[in-house]
Amino acid sequence: MKIALIHFRVGETDGVSLEMDKWRKVLANLGHEPFFIAGKQHGVDTFTIPELAFDNREDLELNEACFVRLGRFTEESLKSRLEAVANSIEKQLTELIKEKSLDMLIVNNMFSLARSLPVAIGIQNSIIKTGVKAVGHHHDFYWERERYSSPTCAFVRQCLEDFFPPFSNMLHVVINSLAQTDLKFRKGLTSTIVPNVFDFDQDPWTQDDYNIDLRQAYGLDENAVIFLQATRVVNRKGIELAVQTLAEMNKSKSRYFGKKMYNGVVFDDQKHFVLLCVGLHEGTDGYESKLEGLAAKLDVEIILDPTKIAHTRSNSVPKRYSLWDAYVIADVVSYPSLYEGFGNQFLEAVFAKKPILLYEYSVFEADIKAKGFAYASLGAKHSLRANGLAQVTEESIVSASNVLEGYLFDPIFRNEAVENNFELGKKHYSMEALKNLLKEIVNN
Repeated sequence: MKIALIHFRVGETDGVSLEMDKWRKVLANLGHEPFFIAGKQHGVDTFTIPELAFDNREDLELNEACFVRLGRFTEESLKSRLEAVANSIEKQLTELIKEKSLDMLIVNNMFSLARSLPVAIGIQNSIIKTGVKAVGHHHDFYWERERYSSPTCAFVRQCLEDFFPPFSNMLHVVINSLAQTDLKFRKGLTSTIVPNVFDFDQDPWTQDDYNIDLRQAYGLDENAVIFLQATRVVNRKGIELAVQTLAEMNKSKSRYFGKKMYNGVVFDDQKHFVLLCVGLHEGTDGYESKLEGLAAKLDVEIILDPTKIAHTRSNSVPKRYSLWDAYVIADVVSYPSLYEGFGNQFLEAVFAKKPILLYEYSVFEADIKAKGFAYASLGAKHSLRANGLAQVTEESIVSASNVLEGYLFDPIFRNEAVENNFELGKKHYSMEALKNLLKEIVNN
């Protein structure tokens, strides 16, 4: 079968793009012909519809008019413009479906997040017009995000009801059990759970001639103890909890002096903890500035730099490293997300055999925790400060710091944890598991 996976963007380090790569690989191994449709070109197997681009200026303006304030629009003029853009998308997608003799279209998050109303309308109209077999792959829903809770007019509200997701003949796929229950309760739609997975059979990520200078690229010497935040820098990632944890560890630094770390290096007064954030900056309400302000206040070293890490290595100027290279230099992976649809970076850390600092977000509690993974827990309850940053109890911060101390200074404790995590990840979230699920989906 010829199968297209469509999304706003591909070839990036966001969770949806990464998951699409895995689906494409498995579909190809099953003998199908998969390719991408997105807003911008990425490789020879990507076909573009410019209106889909994640940073499309008009689409961003329309989204603002739909969910923040109408601004220069009236309800009628907004409806007219949304429908005009949707018609353009419908026409281009219909031509692609016919030109490529497409058998199946897998729609990634465009029918769930409400990121773009005209994109959803256009894609759905094209599906109806062509009769192409469709799968809605829903990573997270609009009702899970505060931004989409207050539509600016009745037309937008009706679009949320009709297109997110559509009620037409389509197979719906979700990535966790909470989403499955929600979709059934809110829309009366049944769905199949396909959790995020990872290729646990690939070669391990190691230092090589290409990434050997990555520390240097970030201005970090051998004395830096790196806490890697591999996610995008977005409010819901709860990165401020990692800042608070490093502040607590800084208080105890003198206690570590003279101790051997897990790698045999003695911790002395030249050692320093660094929170390295390598993902795209897509926060709101000045989130990045708030993180920097909190880090400065708590005397925590933080680096917020998305310019050196890309989806794949590139010898461009400046040199770009892959996301996997970043894991090679990490001592600990920071994953304090307040909300996740599943948890790509969690599985990446498990594969990389790195200990994890984790906030127990709801999907983790519901679908992952019982598997028995080891991690330094920040608890499962948080509150928001007046500035919108999250906080947990001091007891949770201290407890997580104590576990991290074990990961850094007790090699036996650390090794048992990461090796067991790896085996659990391979058992429950491998590409083989995805292969079996996709067989059923494609043949449904």
